[in-house]
Amino acid sequence: MQRHDFAYELPPELIAQTPLAERSASRLLVLEGADGRLVPRDRTMRDFPGLLSPGDLLVFNDTKVVAARLAGTKPSGGRVEIFLERVVGTQEAVVQLRASKPIREGLEVTTAGGMVRVLGREGDLWRVEFPGPALEFFEQWGDVPLPPYIHRAADANDRERYQSIFARERGAVAAPTASLHFDSQLIREIEALGVNRAFVTLHVGAGTFQPVRTDDLESHVMHAERVSVSAATCEAIERTRADGGRIVAIGTTVVRALESAALAARDAAGWSGETRLFIRPGFNFQVTDALLTNFHLPESTLLMLVCAFAGKDPVLAAYEHAVRARYRFFSYGDAMFLTKARVGG
Repeated sequence: MQRHDFAYELPPELIAQTPLAERSASRLLVLEGADGRLVPRDRTMRDFPGLLSPGDLLVFNDTKVVAARLAGTKPSGGRVEIFLERVVGTQEAVVQLRASKPIREGLEVTTAGGMVRVLGREGDLWRVEFPGPALEFFEQWGDVPLPPYIHRAADANDRERYQSIFARERGAVAAPTASLHFDSQLIREIEALGVNRAFVTLHVGAGTFQPVRTDDLESHVMHAERVSVSAATCEAIERTRADGGRIVAIGTTVVRALESAALAARDAAGWSGETRLFIRPGFNFQVTDALLTNFHLPESTLLMLVCAFAGKDPVLAAYEHAVRARYRFFSYGDAMFLTKARVGG
């Protein structure tokens, strides 16, 4: 398959620039079976509990977004933007650096928190040293790393709303956005149904916003992201399977974590490591039965994952419906609920 097979037209005004007043007020597009085909149905997130059954297992990503965007200046006075990719030592991190003129090794950048020194290149990224623990430095002096398609500066509201209510493991530079639709009231309604909950950790990297640059998908190399799937979550999945329940992934990051763990370790002992798993049509899903996810960018690896899960034609048809029905797209936008396509579907 080619990159352009996953293109669609999106009017820019449908890209959500701010969150809704209430997390669970989002619309929900459900792909439901009818006469042997999948049909999009318009619902809301408050209808989501009615799509679940007692004994189902919802799996959330509990990563916490770091204030990963940091402004600085060169000795010449030129501006530099430092965007965290991942911490690699107590005082070191791999980052994206953006500046009007080329960056060089040894450059010292002045920030509000002190001097940051560029140690050297790491592929398309840079390794830098901070004057104190890197994560704490970003948390104190950085800004919320809103995605590039949100055309405004982050404000105080984003500190809360670009973070799920389950966020607890610091390390992401982008939110696992499907989980942003859940508030305490919605969770109480789901719990009352006898639906269970488990967690994985996948620290979303800045590479999630990088476009696929090759037309041939076989040539695309995914960015690495850190993953942890605990033994407790593996055991919860096994119990759910044994009792006939479904594994419902809350977001594409959860799908990648679960399927990466399944490929790496085929027992209930849990798994931690880095994943570069690129899920596209033809992938054999071993764990995930249903998926709640936001709408994704045209030609993105996340859209390819969703097409692999529920079928390219029905997913792209659902996206066309979402555009016509004026759904809100991307991180602060609305959601979709899908079930796994049958083999050959």
